Amino acid sequence: MMRSFVKGALAAALLAGTAGIATAQTAVIDLTPDQRTTVFRSMTRERIVVAPPADFRARVGVEVPSSVELLPVPDTVEVPAIRRYRYTVIEDQVVLVDPGTRRVVEIIRE
Repeated sequence: MMRSFVKGALAAALLAGTAGIATAQTAVIDLTPDQRTTVFRSMTRERIVVAPPADFRARVGVEVPSSVELLPVPDTVEVPAIRRYRYTVIEDQVVLVDPGTRRVVEIIRE
């Protein structure tokens, strides 16, 4: 009986831990439509020097290759929610990246 309880508790703890990880990987930044437009228009004007590898597909939670240039958010973009991230532009999309993990946290399209 005790063994079943321990197994059940362990399974519940593992599931709770994995759910937290999945949530963290798919977290999105809460931006208004106006903020998304401002970010897109401002950041797509910047020239990205190093293009991503041809086979790279940006998706939330995916790690960006180290060869991809990540730029700081320009001071002219007055959206505090994205200030701590870096970005790149891939296929007419602004890709916001956590600089510590190089994982995509948000993709902004026009």
